[in-house]
Amino acid sequence: MSIDIIFVTTDWLAERLDDPEIAIVDGSWHLPGAGRDGAREFADAHIPGAVFLDIDAVRDTASPYPHMLPSPDMFAEAAGALGLTETMTIVVYDGAGLFSAPRVRWMLKAFGARRVRLLEGGFPKWREEGRPTQSGPASRSPLRFEARFDASGVVDASRVSEALQAASAQVVDARPADRFRGDAPEPRPGVRSGHMPGSLNLPFPQIVEGGRLKEPAAIEAALLAAGVDPARPVITSCGSGVSAAIVGLALESVGRPQAGLYDGSWGEWGARQDLPLATGPTSKG
Repeated sequence: MSIDIIFVTTDWLAERLDDPEIAIVDGSWHLPGAGRDGAREFADAHIPGAVFLDIDAVRDTASPYPHMLPSPDMFAEAAGALGLTETMTIVVYDGAGLFSAPRVRWMLKAFGARRVRLLEGGFPKWREEGRPTQSGPASRSPLRFEARFDASGVVDASRVSEALQAASAQVVDARPADRFRGDAPEPRPGVRSGHMPGSLNLPFPQIVEGGRLKEPAAIEAALLAAGVDPARPVITSCGSGVSAAIVGLALESVGRPQAGLYDGSWGEWGARQDLPLATGPTSKG
């Protein structure tokens, strides 16, 4: 199976800013307490022609958990209003380099977008190279996005429980090690500290460097160091389904099998008293 093109370079994008078949999406989002606001930063400066996709707004508003996937109809309406279609080439970037953009790419692909790329190095690299930016609001002419939801890459809590109990897939948590162990509090109120019994911990900074994925050999080494068997399928998780997409991206880049992304992630699991919890290092059982 061939690996889909994941990244485009800043040179590639700069040459195509006026291409009507290419849409640029700023998918910036930051952790609670980070002191950053993606929408405000977009208004201050963004790549010319880009639109802003807010994952806190384009979500299942009926869910108590953060930015869960919306319905196909809601996503289609939001994407169409941004001037996106499922057939165009969509380039996604974020203000951290490589943090929330993989989540936005995953969303777009889950709803049927066929060609979604990430900007290598993100907005930091674009600005470091002195490339043009715009400020203020931005929009494209509304278009029709035909959403076709692919549920195969989306995992819920019951599937995670089944995978852990049957050892049918590995669950890999991208949160920082101190949060995984339960030594540090969660950033969201009402969410317990710790991890899913039997899950593995691969903090996403171990596979990202300078706003890019590390080289394949370094990714493979990080997987092995975390106890991951690269030949077996992986369910990715994190705090709220954002950095989980980075681990999924890394697996995709080295051609390793994925069983999906747990959309609720620890924001759901840690908030539900009916689900088991472990603390300390990786545990089995």
